[in-house]
Amino acid sequence: MDITLRPQWDVGPPGGPHIDSTALLALLAGVQETGSLAQAARGVGQSYRHAWGLVKHAEALFGAPLIESGRGRGSVLTELAHKLIWADRRIAARLSPLLESLASELERDLDRSLVPARAAVRIDASHGFAVARLMELMHAAELPVELRYRNSLESVAALARGDCDLAGLHVPIGEFEGRTLRRYLRWLRADTHCLVHVAVRTQGLFVARDNPKKLRGVADLRRPELRFVNRPQGSGTRVLTELLLEREGIPPAAVRGYADTELTHAAVAAYIASGMADVGIGVQTAAQRFGLHFIPLLRERYFFALRIASLEQAHVKAVIEMLQSPTSRAAIAAIPGYHAAETGKVQRLAEAFAAGTP
Repeated sequence: MDITLRPQWDVGPPGGPHIDSTALLALLAGVQETGSLAQAARGVGQSYRHAWGLVKHAEALFGAPLIESGRGRGSVLTELAHKLIWADRRIAARLSPLLESLASELERDLDRSLVPARAAVRIDASHGFAVARLMELMHAAELPVELRYRNSLESVAALARGDCDLAGLHVPIGEFEGRTLRRYLRWLRADTHCLVHVAVRTQGLFVARDNPKKLRGVADLRRPELRFVNRPQGSGTRVLTELLLEREGIPPAAVRGYADTELTHAAVAAYIASGMADVGIGVQTAAQRFGLHFIPLLRERYFFALRIASLEQAHVKAVIEMLQSPTSRAAIAAIPGYHAAETGKVQRLAEAFAAGTP
């Protein structure tokens, strides 16, 4: 049973008539893409008359235009319309992890009621593009799975407690590997846990399209006019940010907006794309999806940690075999900024981090 939960917001004055924004936003996004209200209406399965009426009704509620039309120049969105679109994208980026986790819980509850119980693989991981792609593949293969979105440190702590079967974590390649790994080794034991490789991905700076502020690297974060947006405490990217600033000799207090956080890479990208911040740190995929300029900083490996004993459990084994399939590798390799040459490879900690494990 597949369940999808999506955010929906209504717009209107207090105590007055409201409109469902879903149809309106789909229409405005179509105008943004095609430059034509008529084409946008066809794209969302509406008549031109209905689409025109919806726009006019919304404009009456807002007391401001959403679309400007002129002979020979088609339909152009106003600043208000652009703000509505970006508000919707920020909402989706912020709420997706919570809604997907809840959908996963509901799916399992319904499955237990409808079919004989099967052991589900419990995955705790941060909200990332590879994990989302793998979830699609697991659903297609009808592998029972329970997904909870948690940051990397929370995930490995849950694994140590026995609260999940697979825990997502990412470790930078190069100079920060050892220091990052030591944080995870509070919970991971070389004689108890192992790793299955998911992907290599690129982390870097997100900035507005065409890089109008002329950023070149992390050292620019000390510039007082730049507004930064961070990831939450405990996330792998927050750990990476702390290490990068330390290397540059920049105290967090000197970074404007350091305390402002967004839950996911996509939410950081949406925040910057909507003009609410100038720079953030995240994976290349999110920057590309939101039309941002990306300045690569380093590559990192993303793993699932698990108990060595779990390798022989049928439900865990099925997920690892799926990860090792050509289909999974091709799906992950198709994500911009991701590499899948070792996807599905199982390693002991000492093998994966020869220089970093005790």
